[in-house]
Amino acid sequence: MSLTPLGREAELIMNWSFLQALLSGVNKYSTAFGRIWLSVVFVFRVMVYVVAAERVWGDEQKDFDCNTKQPGCANVCYDFFFPISHIRLWALQLIFVTCPSFMVVMHVAYRDDRERKYRAKHGDTSKLYSNTGKKHGGLWWTYLISLFVKTGIEVAFLYILHRIYDSFYLPRLVKCEVSPCPNQVDCYIGHPTEKKVFTYFMVGASALCIILNICEIIYLISKRVVRSARGAWTACV
Repeated sequence: MSLTPLGREAELIMNWSFLQALLSGVNKYSTAFGRIWLSVVFVFRVMVYVVAAERVWGDEQKDFDCNTKQPGCANVCYDFFFPISHIRLWALQLIFVTCPSFMVVMHVAYRDDRERKYRAKHGDTSKLYSNTGKKHGGLWWTYLISLFVKTGIEVAFLYILHRIYDSFYLPRLVKCEVSPCPNQVDCYIGHPTEKKVFTYFMVGASALCIILNICEIIYLISKRVVRSARGAWTACV
C-alpha cells in the first residue's frame, strides 16, 4: 500500500528522529559550538528537508517541461541538466556528515566497557578513568578527527553540488541540444523560485556548519595549548 505525502513525511521524520536520538549522546561531550552545530543540522536542515524541500522537489522530472513533442527528448534533457537530484544529494550529505559523530559515541562506549571490566576485576572503588566522557587522551583526538572529517564532507558536497550544476543558481529555463531532440529546445524547470530559495538555504546552512566546525577545532586546540602551557609553567615554578 502506497503512503500518502503526509504518511511519507511522518515516516521520514521518524527516521531522522531516530538518528537524532543516537546523536544526542554526542551532545554530552560537545562544546557550545558542537551543540549549536547539532541544532543547525536537525532544526534547520533536517526539518526543512523533510517538511518543505521534499514537497517542492517532489516529482521534479514530471514538472520539467520542454517545448517539443519528440519522444525521449524531455527525459534526456532532464538527465543532462540534473544528473543527481538536489534532494537526494542533500540526503546523502546529511547522512555522511552525521556519521563521524558516531566515532565519539563508539569511543565513549569503548571506554565505558573498559571501565566496567576494570571495576569488575579490581572492585567498585577502583577507577580506570576519572570520567569516561571527559575529552582527554584518545577521546580528545577522536573528537578532533571527527570535526575535521565533518568539515571535509561538508566542503566536498558543496564542491560536488557546484561542480555538477556549475553554480548554486537555479535558472527558470535551460536550452537543450542533446540527442534525440531535433534542435535546440527550451525546457522549463518546475517551481524554480522555491527551488532556488531552498538551494541557497541549504548551502548557507552547510557553510554555517563549516564555520562552527572550524570554530570548535580552533577552540579545542587553543584550550589544549593553554592547558599544556599552564602545566609546564606550574612544573617550572
